[in-house]
Amino acid sequence: MTRSFLFLPLIPLMLAACTPAEQSLAVGTLGGAAVGAAISSDSDRTKGIVVGAIAGATLATLLGPTSTPGQCRYADQYGNEYIAACQ
Repeated sequence: MTRSFLFLPLIPLMLAACTPAEQSLAVGTLGGAAVGAAISSDSDRTKGIVVGAIAGATLATLLGPTSTPGQCRYADQYGNEYIAACQ
């Protein structure tokens, strides 16, 4: 748990990304790492953080803001991608 506090100062740096896509990637990576740490056991905490960060970064890249302002990329239940106004 104490190692987690060492990464807290890095959060503002990750969120200071330039483009919405970079911000989405940073938030997805950080969120995935947090979820991975929360659901893993004490002996697998590092592995959970790494796997969660990779999964979060992948999902943030595939789903999220597009290059068009106000538009986001979504996927339906069948895996088809579409672009619509961000919610």
